[in-house]
Amino acid sequence: MKIIVDSDSCPVKDIIVKVSKDYNLEVIFVVNINHEINISANNIKKILVDNSSQSADIRIANISEGGDIVVTSDHGLAAMVLGKNCYCISFNGYIYNEENIDELMMRRHLTMKLKRSNKTNIKGPSKRKEQDDVHFQLNLTKLIEKSIIKD
Repeated sequence: MKIIVDSDSCPVKDIIVKVSKDYNLEVIFVVNINHEINISANNIKKILVDNSSQSADIRIANISEGGDIVVTSDHGLAAMVLGKNCYCISFNGYIYNEENIDELMMRRHLTMKLKRSNKTNIKGPSKRKEQDDVHFQLNLTKLIEKSIIKD
């Protein structure tokens, strides 16, 4: 098992590194060439991809294996890795699963449809709070322990 991170806009890199060390897990940060990651540790690997649309998502989908944990805020990527029997968690600690991914994808589709029609002013995500970090760390730990028990 490894943790694979969609790193371009990931606000919880330090938490992932800390938790991964506690469980002695490999972490792979996938980042496009326009972003920098200044984290180094023995269990950390960085994969650079080009800056074309979806490059990081495609690489993550290709390197993920059943039992891995993928960290992303992208519902489409979450759906792909869930199909490979991976675990998936958002930057806010929301755990994607087979029961909720279809609804999330439908909401994403409807939101994009509204944006294209220019009939609504859709706000972005709310400002990150300290509680989001706490929730993320708690749920990441739960996923790791769940995965360890399954193995």
